Amino acid sequence: MRVLAAMSGGVDSAVAAARAVEAGHEVVGVHLALSRAGGTLRTGSRGCCTVEDAMDARRVADKLGIPFYVWDFSERFRDDVIDDFISEYQAGRTPNPCMRCNEKIKFAALLERALELGFDAICTGHYATLVEGEDGLELHRSSEEAKDQSYVLGVLNAEQLRHCYFPLGTTPSKQIVRAEAEARGFSVAKKPDSYDICFIPDGDTRGYLAEKMGMEQGEILDRSGAVLGTHEGAHAFTVGQRKGLNIGRPAPDGKPRFVLEIRPVQNQVVVGPKEALAVSRISGSRYSWAGPAPRDAEFACEVQIRAHADPVPALAALEGGSLVITPEVPLDGVATGQTAVVYVGTRVVGQCTIDTTVSAVPVEA
Repeated sequence: MRVLAAMSGGVDSAVAAARAVEAGHEVVGVHLALSRAGGTLRTGSRGCCTVEDAMDARRVADKLGIPFYVWDFSERFRDDVIDDFISEYQAGRTPNPCMRCNEKIKFAALLERALELGFDAICTGHYATLVEGEDGLELHRSSEEAKDQSYVLGVLNAEQLRHCYFPLGTTPSKQIVRAEAEARGFSVAKKPDSYDICFIPDGDTRGYLAEKMGMEQGEILDRSGAVLGTHEGAHAFTVGQRKGLNIGRPAPDGKPRFVLEIRPVQNQVVVGPKEALAVSRISGSRYSWAGPAPRDAEFACEVQIRAHADPVPALAALEGGSLVITPEVPLDGVATGQTAVVYVGTRVVGQCTIDTTVSAVPVEA
């Protein structure tokens, strides 16, 4: 195949590219410049897609003897990921920018350009596997459970999966990948994994949102509507948050309070007991199938609402243009804007962006 290797500058994408070369494919490396801030540098394991990462990717490409390019996707990234991130918080939702980046940039904009240039597939360092099933190509979990990244790939559709190549999917452990990188003489062999939001490398999401959206004082309420205190901006809170409420007085039962709901229009934050975070039903109108659509309108599955959360047995169904998911046991701390990915066994069936949640605990409780 003619393969475009997306090289982030990390160890996973480096080894993935090397395996593609070793498999006999015609490989070209590309690093995506996602920020116009040319002087951006990486700090430890915070952030990604920086100048340092681009240089690391180039060194690996030189070692492999493959062509290497840096493509400027900063405008698309700003429009599809950063602006979406801000608008979602303005609407009182908690978005996952990595999901949006995979959906709009790495497997949409990048794939579109790759196909225009005559490439057959995009190679990435994601830990996931592709399996040819009865009805078509399926996305499955990686054999390395601790590093499985099928959740963040749940936004991919059938056409995109046909042009994906995940050489690390069957690798038993990350240690093997690092050892392979060291044996190949890659300088990134011991480079730490990146975390946090790449365009907020200092990890201060609250400060970033305050700068972009401004601060406006509002009320903190309990579930009955009683005012408990004030805050400096509803967008600074997320469902499930416990710290930083600064209410000043304890709950009647002495137990901690948690953020239960964010009301952006009223600029209000609703708090309550931990038990009230339990959610008995979620739904999303923005849904997609990762490969063949389910044969039945209602099916048993497992649902996962965070990249590293445990999957929970559930029932999924299409109702009124939305994917509705009812877990066997309540989910904890679900926020609208998050992504719910549904699995059948190891297979990723599809996903939805959560629009609505139903509390498992009545307001009177």
